Amino acid sequence: MYTRYSKIALVWAAALFATLVAFNNLTDYGSNFAFVSHVLSMDTTFPDNQGMWRALNSPAIHHSAYALIIATESLVAILCWMGGYRLLRSAKDAERFNQAKGLAIVGLTLGVILWFTGFIAIGGEWFLMWQSKIWNGQQGAFRFTVILGVTMIYLNMPDTNTQS
Repeated sequence: MYTRYSKIALVWAAALFATLVAFNNLTDYGSNFAFVSHVLSMDTTFPDNQGMWRALNSPAIHHSAYALIIATESLVAILCWMGGYRLLRSAKDAERFNQAKGLAIVGLTLGVILWFTGFIAIGGEWFLMWQSKIWNGQQGAFRFTVILGVTMIYLNMPDTNTQS
């Protein structure tokens, strides 16, 4: 049972993290909006790089992208909170616990997609965020991706009624 409770705790830790990230983005909109705007504009990448044709300089696109990021962070939080609750309700029985993992796995997967695909792949490689000394969020995104991914792998390990 302790293993199941540790899985619940980690799912809820991911939920808390995503909640705080979304909360901070909503309550201090301008700080992280500046990050999104600079990454999409590519205005701090290497001078005269050959990828500048990819830059998006429309404030409407910047706001839309940021809204999508915040909405996804919020959805990750909701799915992980609800998934953790479902796991808690099923913690006494391994079979029920295994069947209850779905929402938490979806939430964790969505988080990995957001921070890996959105920040590392699209932001880092398409918009060349790696070239910026100021607006480079790849290290943070990598940490988030690994934490969520490891939590998902651990959660996805089958539970039995003989475990402690």
